[in-house]
Amino acid sequence: QVQLVESGGGLVQPGGSLRLSCAASGSIFSIYSMCWYRQAPGKQGELVAAITNGGITNYADSVKGRFTISRDNAKNTVYLKMNSLKSEDTAVYYCNVIGRTATGPRTNYWGQGTQVTVSS
Repeated sequence: QVQLVESGGGLVQPGGSLRLSCAASGSIFSIYSMCWYRQAPGKQGELVAAITNGGITNYADSVKGRFTISRDNAKNTVYLKMNSLKSEDTAVYYCNVIGRTATGPRTNYWGQGTQVTVSS
């Protein structure tokens, strides 16, 4: 089994910063891409940022220049540093990892979600 454990969400004032972490554990053997999605109430889910196993990154236009995705392959962990936060960044953030176990197929794994609230 593979588990994704997220941490780092919380309440922050506009203009503030947060860093989210997502660690993959269990029988994960190979990790390909790692991503962060978010879901705000009444809105469609959005791909916020993605990083390949080669370190190539991609961002939603709404977060470019403010958010940075990174990964530590030795720790099977992906991070999302969020700066200059705005109220519209308020959402539940989900970690997504595409990887596989030693004997299994390539699979989509999801974290449990962490709430980020930007409010004064």
